[in-house]
Amino acid sequence: MNYVNLGRTGVKVSKLCLGTMNFGYWIEEQDSFPIMSRALEHGINFFDTANVYGWDKGKGRTEEVIGNWLSQDPSRRDKIVLATKLYTAMGDGVNDRGCSAYHIKKACEDSLRRLKTDHIDLYQMHHIDRATPWEEVWQAMEQLVREGKILYVGSSNFAAWNMAQANEMAKQRHFLGLVSEQSVYSLRNRHVELEVIPAAKAYGMAMIPWSPLGGGLLAGIFSKSDTLRRKRPQLIEAAEKLRPQVERYEALCAKLGIDCADVALAWLLQRDGVTSPIIGPRTVEQLDANVASMNLTLDVETLAELDRIWPGPGNQAPEAYAW
Repeated sequence: MNYVNLGRTGVKVSKLCLGTMNFGYWIEEQDSFPIMSRALEHGINFFDTANVYGWDKGKGRTEEVIGNWLSQDPSRRDKIVLATKLYTAMGDGVNDRGCSAYHIKKACEDSLRRLKTDHIDLYQMHHIDRATPWEEVWQAMEQLVREGKILYVGSSNFAAWNMAQANEMAKQRHFLGLVSEQSVYSLRNRHVELEVIPAAKAYGMAMIPWSPLGGGLLAGIFSKSDTLRRKRPQLIEAAEKLRPQVERYEALCAKLGIDCADVALAWLLQRDGVTSPIIGPRTVEQLDANVASMNLTLDVETLAELDRIWPGPGNQAPEAYAW
């Protein structure tokens, strides 16, 4: 396993991040444990979750699964960089959501309880809260750092200007600020190349892509036999709209003799500014395949063909659309 600094911090994280969104929902708890244990065996030390995962409002089921796994062997906690998120509604109350100081404090304490740990390594805001001023957000985060409940703060699904605004305000308060941004990024969706990635690089923030397989669209949806996920109507509808591109992509992967998912992941790992793509394996075998993709290096010709099939903006802003 290869390791890289989490943005401008001194902590090292694996080049793959284990995403746990399926644990306790699509994957039963007892089947989630072997995946997390195998990840550790591979040297994956970066685990990502969110209080909303499990999709049963307020229960934080996925965090509970991780906490139960950690409690089986307390030594596991010191072997991982544990990241979780807050923002989404965790109850029916008007203050059970967002990034107010009121909610940040409660959400953090609830996550700590479910995760069965005394601190969160990377505490991420799952979405920008336009109703809460940054002075309030940072006051709450600073307090959590002082109490030893969190170490670093990150963002997720932020626009570049949100990241800049947050970090400039943190700088005024002599606070470290945002150290990472978690954004959707794949061959299918390259919008972040315009401004988010350049902003992350400028501020020394780690770039953590989620949905590296385009929600399953880049995993061989037409060339492989169906799975439960590929039968989802939304995915099938999206794939049909992009059928010419998907078929060209799958043909290229077949020509290379490489699994479609491995090509998509290898492409991300070679992108400038990317820290750790989030993988979401449902089985130990899928996890092993994800790790194996780290040994793939796509040549210049293959990268050029992928650009033709899945064109990005061509440059960062404003050069992508102006001079």
